[in-house]
Amino acid sequence: QDGLKRCLSEFKQQLAWVERLDVTSGQVVDPVSQSASNKDAIDPENDFQREMSFYRQAQAAVLEALPRLRKLQVPTRRPDDYFAEMAKSDQQMQKIRQKLKSKQEAMERSEKAKQLRAMRKYGKKVQTEILQRRQKEKKNMLNAVKKYQKGLSDKLDFLDEEQSSSQGNKKGSASQRIKKGPNAKRRYKNQKFGFGGKKKGSKWNTKESFNDVSSFRSKVAHNKGPGKAGKGGKKALNKRPGKRARQKMKSRAR
Repeated sequence: QDGLKRCLSEFKQQLAWVERLDVTSGQVVDPVSQSASNKDAIDPENDFQREMSFYRQAQAAVLEALPRLRKLQVPTRRPDDYFAEMAKSDQQMQKIRQKLKSKQEAMERSEKAKQLRAMRKYGKKVQTEILQRRQKEKKNMLNAVKKYQKGLSDKLDFLDEEQSSSQGNKKGSASQRIKKGPNAKRRYKNQKFGFGGKKKGSKWNTKESFNDVSSFRSKVAHNKGPGKAGKGGKKALNKRPGKRARQKMKSRAR
C-alpha cells in the first residue's frame, strides 16, 4: 500500500477537476436487498453480483459528477449532429446485411413453396370432384337407358339434357373464340400477306382493262424507243463494240 501511494504521488498532477474528471465512490448499497452494507455479502466469484456491484458504483459516480459538470457549465448531452464511428466495421455490417437478406429470401422461398403445395392440393381436390360428378352423371344416364330398354320408363329426358349440355358447350366455345380474336402472330401475317382469298387469275384482263388504252405507247410497242435502231436509222448509242475493237482497246491499255 505504501508503494502504491508513492507511485501515485509521483505521476499525480495538480490540475483542476474539470481536466481530470475523476470520481471516487465507495461500495453502493443495494436498494432492494440492503445487503451491500456488509462487504462479505458480495461473492467475488459470483459474476452477477460482481457486475451488479460495478454497475451500481458507476451509477453513483455519474449522479455525483453530473451536478458538478452543470455547475461548471460543461455540456453533458450529445448534440443531434454528433457523428461517432461505429464499433463494427463496414465489412462486418455488410456481412450481417447479406446474412439477413439470405434469411429473408429463404423465408420467402419457403412461403412460396407452401402456397404452391396448397394450390396443388386444391387443384387435385377440384379435379377429383369433377371426375366424381362426371361418373355420377354417366351412371344416372346408364340407369335411365336400362330402364327405358326394359320398358320401365318411356321418357327420353336424358337425351335432351345431353344435347342441351353439348350445345351449351359449343356456344360457349364459339363465344370464347369470338371474344378472343386472332393472336399476335396471326395479326402480323394478315398485315404482311393480306387476308387470303382468290389468287389464281387475279391478273386476267377484264372488259374495262381491255378497252382502256390510255397507257399504250406506240414507240415502245413497235420497238422505236430511245436506244433502239429503226429501219435505216442510226445505230444505238450504247451498242457494245465488236470483238476486234475490244482486243485493240485491251492492247492499247497494256
